[in-house]
Amino acid sequence: MGKLLNVSLMNREASIVGDVDNVVMDTSTRYREVRKVTLVGSAIDLLLGVLKLTVGSLASSQALIADGVHSLSDLATDIMVLIAAKHSHHGADADHPYGHERFETAATVGLGVSLIIVAIGIASDSLHRLLNPERLLQPEWIALAVAGLSVVCKEAIYHYTMHVARKVRSAMLRANAWHSRSDALSSIAVIVGVTGALLGYKFVDTIAAIVVSIMVGHVGWRLTSTSLQELVDTGLEADQVKKLRDIILSIDGVDTLHLLRTRQLGGRTFADVHIILNDPRVSVSEGHQISETVRTKLIRHADDVVDVTVHIDPEDDEANVPNKLLPLRNIVLAELEQRWAVLPVFEHIGATRLHYLAGRIEVEVQLPIEWASSGGPSVDPHGIESALSDLNYLSAVTVLYRI
Repeated sequence: MGKLLNVSLMNREASIVGDVDNVVMDTSTRYREVRKVTLVGSAIDLLLGVLKLTVGSLASSQALIADGVHSLSDLATDIMVLIAAKHSHHGADADHPYGHERFETAATVGLGVSLIIVAIGIASDSLHRLLNPERLLQPEWIALAVAGLSVVCKEAIYHYTMHVARKVRSAMLRANAWHSRSDALSSIAVIVGVTGALLGYKFVDTIAAIVVSIMVGHVGWRLTSTSLQELVDTGLEADQVKKLRDIILSIDGVDTLHLLRTRQLGGRTFADVHIILNDPRVSVSEGHQISETVRTKLIRHADDVVDVTVHIDPEDDEANVPNKLLPLRNIVLAELEQRWAVLPVFEHIGATRLHYLAGRIEVEVQLPIEWASSGGPSVDPHGIESALSDLNYLSAVTVLYRI
């Protein structure tokens, strides 16, 4: 039976370790996925950008020219994504103990800022043309065909990129996917603008260009603000933190918790927490086992959590640390031995345990069962407690008898 139990526990441990290790996709596989989808998007962005600029110039469509600039900005951000992915897929090292995922976050900020700059440029030129009607252009119907082709291609790239982004948990790829969708939406605005201009309202094409700039700027601001929040270690949303708390409190041995903190790196979540146990006198090994269970369960059952640091507290020290001035074990034992040395029982005192609780120290000592009092209940029969009466940092002394 003992052998079977041993095997069962070993299998369970292996299963837990396997689950934790597989939470995050292998970095090299992740990099290949990111590179593949980005290269596909780059090729399409290059073709569409050149096509829009060429046809926009020949067909006199300001909105399509603006959309072409937008597509080429997509190409530039694709290159940024490739560079960032190449660096961020490397694992942790001495200089980057948490890995290189922040390269993705920084690149996402770059994507957002580039969108905002493109939006300002398009809006500025379009407003200038509206204020100077002689500069308004009369587009031709072929601009409609190119804009329609752009909508189909960019929407397809959006869905493909977003699928991979969810698969590899990449905020940077999500940002690039939205960059593609903004291009598709701006192409729809181009269709409306060119149609209006063909019907005799030339200013509609220019207004469409302004609409494109607003859409592009909105996406850029959203991506930039979200990534900046990650760079300054903004924690998870309240409902996500509550889920972590519920998981921790469901674990046997945990009484309560405090100082639960979270942060994100490239779509991965790191957490640290202080937990208070039901029994503050448990052994170090049992406390460690409870903390490892907390860590493992959070990684297995909380989305995107890849690492957890758990601190064991014997009591709530969030607002006050009552034990901070108490002496450490070597000083305490030296004082105990000095007072016990004159006792007949001194040479038989075994393991001594110290419990630091409520600003004082509880002492537990072990004696052989032979030293148990045979004359009925007796208070301090060996003088162990009375010898320590002058140590005001002690709260209790307990004698345990071992067989």
